[in-house]
Amino acid sequence: MSPTSAATPQELVERALAMSQTDGCVVIAEETSSTNLRWAGNTLTTNGEMRGRSLTVIATSGTATGSLTRSNVRLDEVEAVVRAAEEAARSAEPAEDARPLIAGADPSVGWDDEPAVTSSAVFGAFAPALGAAFERARGEGRELFGFAEHDVSTTYLTSSAGLRLRHVQPSGRAEVTGKSHRRSRSSFVGQSTVDFTDVDVERLEAEVIRRLGWAAKTIDLGPGRYDTVLPPTAVADLMIYLYWSSSAREAHDGRTVFSKAGGGTRVGEQLSHLPVRLWSDPAAPGLGCAPFVEASASGPASSVFDNGIPLGATDWIADGTLAALLQTRASAELTGMAVTPAIDNLLLEVPGATGSTDDLVASTSGRALLLTCLWYIREVDPQTLLLTGLTRDGVHVVEDGEVVGTATNFRFNESPVDLLDRIQAASQTQNCLPREWGDYFTRAAMPALRVEGFNMSTVSPAN
Repeated sequence: MSPTSAATPQELVERALAMSQTDGCVVIAEETSSTNLRWAGNTLTTNGEMRGRSLTVIATSGTATGSLTRSNVRLDEVEAVVRAAEEAARSAEPAEDARPLIAGADPSVGWDDEPAVTSSAVFGAFAPALGAAFERARGEGRELFGFAEHDVSTTYLTSSAGLRLRHVQPSGRAEVTGKSHRRSRSSFVGQSTVDFTDVDVERLEAEVIRRLGWAAKTIDLGPGRYDTVLPPTAVADLMIYLYWSSSAREAHDGRTVFSKAGGGTRVGEQLSHLPVRLWSDPAAPGLGCAPFVEASASGPASSVFDNGIPLGATDWIADGTLAALLQTRASAELTGMAVTPAIDNLLLEVPGATGSTDDLVASTSGRALLLTCLWYIREVDPQTLLLTGLTRDGVHVVEDGEVVGTATNFRFNESPVDLLDRIQAASQTQNCLPREWGDYFTRAAMPALRVEGFNMSTVSPAN
């Protein structure tokens, strides 16, 4: 093969390892394949298919590391990437997370296979159904906006310690925003998917229509604390931020909501009066993810030295009690706890909960709010994990179990940790699409939650 001709990802990683001249080396090649549809005003606007490739070389020199990632690397360019990573390692300070590289034996199943790909064929049933929805929307005075995308990434992870691991990750999502009455009303629905075979366009359309109907009556409400039904998508955005904030090292250093007064972490403390379970599992149905650590850089909750550690189901909260935090091997030694690396999905369950979001609404007495989704979420205080953000695409008013109209959008100030102890009721857990974090984290399963006194701090100007 000519050094400038197309090389397989296996050839790239093996060439990088062969070129290594430092104490250790980890190489990660990722091949991506994606396809998408976008539409606005009941008209398809763009569609396309894309392919990409990246190569990450992590060189270790003593206890220091250097990491470099480049896109579309040719075989004859590999050595330059390796040498640059090695130079970075030689000039770096010793790494606190330095540990021996994880050893490997036989290549994982499928190691020799070509990267998986997707194409517009994945929209074979979705696209015609979307076209029919456009026709109905035109006839009934609505406009539909949104996009659908499907991605498949194939990762090849190798190391000088013998690792040869491969993982194929499919992911997809569909987001539909409906507008009516000269765009004075807006509603959103979304769904995550592995292959679009489970995406029912008519069901999504019907939900948009129903929520636009709720907006026909406007109810004037000011800021305050309201009992609030959070649909799975809103619960996901809050719990994902909680998860991202659960670094054991930072908690041990006294910097987060999971830090214990006087030192250490809050692992073992009760966070909810309900037997809430928050966990991750690489084998979760419909939410499958890499069963081993993939880390291109070290951080408070990740370590390049941990690449290849096998992952299994991990409870972060069990029976309402904080059970684990994100732990590298280095932080686990510091805290005296088990190694519990990050996993690329998240599930929440209130054991015994049944029914849907609608059932939760129907069982609500008195006045409450029903959110559509949250966005622009930002951290205010890491010590309490106080978050602020905005509601979006409809805050609906519930009276004695029935949606009676729509209020304004609000800015909220809430801590997802505090919310766990204010849960009044929950629905059955279902796979869902986070709205705010959907670009980064699509594999989530959450219940709807009715929580006491959700803090709508001010009226939002984004209406």
